[in-house]
Amino acid sequence: KPAEGQSLLDVCSTCHANATCDDKSDGSGKVCNCKYGFVGNGRTFCQECQIGSTKICGQHTTCHNTFGSYYCTCLAGYSPSNNMAVFIPNDGTHCQIDECGITGQCGEGAQCRNLEGSFDCSCQVGYKIHNGVEPFNPLRDKASCKVVNCGPPALLEDTVLVSVTGTTYSSVATFICDEGFVWRRGDNSSVCGAEGLWSKPNMVVDCGSPPAVPHSRLLWNKSTRMGTEVVYQCNSGYHNVGKGNVSICTAAGQWAILCGNPPVIEFTGQVWSYNSTPGSTVLYFCKDGFYNKGGNNVSTCQENGQWTSPTLSCQVDCGKPPLIPNSVMHWDKISTVGSKVIYQCKPGYLNAGTGNVSVCSAKCGPAPFLANSEVVWHNRSVVIHRCVAGYHSWRGSNVSVCGSSGEWQKATLREIKPPINHLLIFNESCLQWKAEKYEEDTEVYKVTYTGSRDYQRSFYDKRKRFLSSKADQLKLCLGLLPVTNYSITVTATSARFTASVTTNTSLPPPGPVVYYREFDTPLPTLSLRRSPNTLDLISLYQVFVLPVEGFMMFNCSSPAIAPPLSTLKSPAEYIAAQFEVHRVGTEMNLTIGDGLLYGGFYNAPLESGKNYYIILRAVSQWKS
Repeated sequence: KPAEGQSLLDVCSTCHANATCDDKSDGSGKVCNCKYGFVGNGRTFCQECQIGSTKICGQHTTCHNTFGSYYCTCLAGYSPSNNMAVFIPNDGTHCQIDECGITGQCGEGAQCRNLEGSFDCSCQVGYKIHNGVEPFNPLRDKASCKVVNCGPPALLEDTVLVSVTGTTYSSVATFICDEGFVWRRGDNSSVCGAEGLWSKPNMVVDCGSPPAVPHSRLLWNKSTRMGTEVVYQCNSGYHNVGKGNVSICTAAGQWAILCGNPPVIEFTGQVWSYNSTPGSTVLYFCKDGFYNKGGNNVSTCQENGQWTSPTLSCQVDCGKPPLIPNSVMHWDKISTVGSKVIYQCKPGYLNAGTGNVSVCSAKCGPAPFLANSEVVWHNRSVVIHRCVAGYHSWRGSNVSVCGSSGEWQKATLREIKPPINHLLIFNESCLQWKAEKYEEDTEVYKVTYTGSRDYQRSFYDKRKRFLSSKADQLKLCLGLLPVTNYSITVTATSARFTASVTTNTSLPPPGPVVYYREFDTPLPTLSLRRSPNTLDLISLYQVFVLPVEGFMMFNCSSPAIAPPLSTLKSPAEYIAAQFEVHRVGTEMNLTIGDGLLYGGFYNAPLESGKNYYIILRAVSQWKS
């Protein structure tokens, strides 16, 4: 038998970690007892939760035993004050009512945070605070989270918008290059960001390295993007045998030599955009007081950096010289300014002229005066007139000739009508006007149009078109953008006359495709479908349910915004449901009379055996 001290030591060594080794009450030895708060045999186990989770974990909790320990969790509808799923209440953690567990507590687009005896809300990414500041409590504040809306994407220079998935956060707009431009690399999409702005696509026209020219060096900033210029400089001992030494990266993604200034033709003006890249053109027209004798009036910049040679000839024509009785005319048949005619008297007649050129003529006196005109050139027998601003010779002649009777045969001048008459807009995108001019004359019209939008302050559309025509009635379609305020000016370049007109283009809001089912469901159902790429300006949809009761009046000015729930009236208001477009998405079903609230309106149950009108209204509020 072991000694008594050894036996006592062996008993205490077997006690559980959460137990104490105590003297028996009868003094017969030692015994293992679980510590306060623990229940067990004192040797193999001492557990806490068996004395009740309320005493261990606190109110509204469940206690969970583990080997040698325990942990706590909150009951359904409650959450721990330290926001941890499991806890030990040694730091004062307790379970509180979980307001955030209530569906829709903070509203759409908001996230909930539990507080001591309360909660607050903040907006998720893609939503922004409306009518207040963050954090907010919807029971106390009027604030809410509103989805970020970037509005319609702005058109970018030299691009065309081909699709857009919407205007709210994370929507994507896709672009392609406009006609005549080449997309080489970069991103051709724009995304609606959390801050409410569209990102800019990075569509890059890249020409690569410019071509090398033998015996030259390049002055260059190493960029290969559109618009970059490279200057070629000849090496020592060499000189430039061409006309151009500058190459530019064009919209077509190629290096091209600039042509510089176009050639100048005497007595002509130019219609030119000051672009000297290959393919650019210059249109020539005769200046006032000169007429077109024919020839090519267009010069084009070629790939070799040289303009094609225009052959337009503009001259003043004196016509045939006058016949003088009893004289012989010596003339080289040329009637331009400075040409000379020598008159020789027939035998038996004397020369009445002076100087190196003899003229046998009757004297008509000073050049005739014509109202609203000025003299360009004259001699004793011919006077060339030019109309002052606002007048021209109208189906007549601008030359006065001295007749053999000694009287001037005067030019015919009539008051000019406005060169551009009855300027009108049709089909919201096309122009038409009437031209007042010589039927055989070609007029060059410059059309400039600029557009702005009330609802998109950053938008600006400015373009220019040229039209060359002999017609009296003209039409030109401009491809105006929708929902834009345009100011359009048309200038007749030869007549130096400008007319203007304004127009506001529209975009009628298209309704959705509506499917109505009544007989295959217990209650009538509306199914709405919209195109995901629509650019319409609809703000929301409203559903009206009207009982059919004899003669009826339906007020289309019913409120477009839901009143507070506390002020809702009976179904006689007729508004059964209201949906913002971004919540409709591309498809939505609505059961009429399901007794629920939609957008703050009561979708009242329908009465059996009663007839109803069901009306869908699209509301556009983009301008307000």
